[in-house]
Amino acid sequence: MAKSIEELQKITSQVRRDIVRMVHQVNSGHPGASLGCTDFLTCLYFEVMNHNPAFNMDGINEDIFFLSNGHISPVFYSVLSRSGYFPVEEMNTFRKLNSRLQGHPATEEGLPGVRVASGSLGQGLSVAIGAALAKKQNKDKHLVFSLHGDGELQEGQIWEAAMFAAHHKVDNLIATIDWNGQQIDGSNEDVMSLGDLPAKWQAFGWKVLHLDGHDLGAILATLAEAKSLTGQGQPIVIMMKTDMGKGVDFMEGTHHWHGKAPNNEQLATALAQLEETLGDY
Repeated sequence: MAKSIEELQKITSQVRRDIVRMVHQVNSGHPGASLGCTDFLTCLYFEVMNHNPAFNMDGINEDIFFLSNGHISPVFYSVLSRSGYFPVEEMNTFRKLNSRLQGHPATEEGLPGVRVASGSLGQGLSVAIGAALAKKQNKDKHLVFSLHGDGELQEGQIWEAAMFAAHHKVDNLIATIDWNGQQIDGSNEDVMSLGDLPAKWQAFGWKVLHLDGHDLGAILATLAEAKSLTGQGQPIVIMMKTDMGKGVDFMEGTHHWHGKAPNNEQLATALAQLEETLGDY
């Protein structure tokens, strides 16, 4: 059953609560971009993708997702658990010894929903392309989605993969770039300018779409447009503008919360801004 914008909004509020509580609990993790990508991943998992929380690693006859910027595991784990992949109570184990919820997603622990270890930036697009080609070989009409940080695009492997996908007409892949302009050491412009990113992707042979990553209606519409463009000989990339730290006023728009956990007082301030809608774990 399709979810309304209001229902999706309630889920995003709870997911953001999960994020700040997880990283606070162990004084470790990456809240900034996790908060920034909450709206997108909520729409993807709760409305857009045809996926099965029962989970099989092959992902045959369902849409599949790869998180390339694996440091934003808090939002990934929250969305997976809230959509039924594993009990929400397991978020209490985030980043703890022997937990399935490692700081960066891993396959060794067998966490449902995780198909590839990610955290070494730049690799996720290659994996997503491989999965998309496998679906073509299997005559599987379902799609592959991936998410990447904009700072991650400083990795050369991304552009090798981009060339490959265009050349081989991998047109069952929708990649999204979290275009927040920030990375761990500062703004992208200060660390290493990425130039005109939409023009770069277009020059590499991709169909480029644009998106406000905090407008739930726009997210749904843009993903619907992207799906309508599959099967036409071009891979698709969505340039998604977001604010790092979205939803928590003192975290918004700065790289300082890329990999920093809130203290007790800051957690209380953050939670006061985020409605508890589905019940805390």
